[in-house]
Amino acid sequence: MNIVVLIKQVPGNSDVKLDPKTGNLIREGIDAIINPDDLQALETAITLKETLGAKVTVLTMGPPQAIDALSEAIGMGADGAILLSDRAFAGADTWATSFTLGKAIQRIGKFDLILAGRQAIDGDTAQVGPQVAECLDLPQVTYVFDIETVENGYVRVKRRLEDGYERIQCSLPALLTIIGGPVKPRYPEVASLLSACHAKAPIQVWNAADIGVTTADVGMSGSFTQVVKTFAPKFERHGELLEGSAVEVVHNLIERLKQNKLI
Repeated sequence: MNIVVLIKQVPGNSDVKLDPKTGNLIREGIDAIINPDDLQALETAITLKETLGAKVTVLTMGPPQAIDALSEAIGMGADGAILLSDRAFAGADTWATSFTLGKAIQRIGKFDLILAGRQAIDGDTAQVGPQVAECLDLPQVTYVFDIETVENGYVRVKRRLEDGYERIQCSLPALLTIIGGPVKPRYPEVASLLSACHAKAPIQVWNAADIGVTTADVGMSGSFTQVVKTFAPKFERHGELLEGSAVEVVHNLIERLKQNKLI
């Protein structure tokens, strides 16, 4: 059984700042981590590896420093990793990102499962996983928190709903997006992490030519959408002192709440 896990390196600090001139995220001085939902997907894949003897390949698209996330993934138990890194990939929206990941998966070849996190904490779109499935014409199940069985060419999972869950079975190969479940992601083993940082670590770096795409199909050129402006909202607080007797103050307070549609 072959499993491909899609991960993304994201800022590890919730107190992010934007450059007021460019609108870009200021990444200097901010530690990067594997996106939490992707980390849960990786843990799910490694658990399947331990129970079913699967081979786990981790795939990400990003700048050269994203190799740190792949090294951590190998330290957790992944068998190999691929970094898609090329200036042509810069500025990609979710569709161009999904297209690029899909082309890389096609080059990887045979696979049974693709696991991805539900969404990334730096974008919160939850679009990449489902769009990769569309690019590859695969069945997909989102919001998966438990994989019950993988056998006879089918996978049976539990999918989270607002008021419970539903049990779904679909044919393989398939793509699942994973949310947090009862099992927390493991820490990397020191020996495996050191091995992953070695020059002979099983990490490959592919560019646009390696996956057979042109610069017009990826990055900003291949994107259907473009961010016009990014800004941090400003929060302002206003206070008003209500005067009068207790009855008058309560009456005025109720009126203010009604005016602001709070009651």
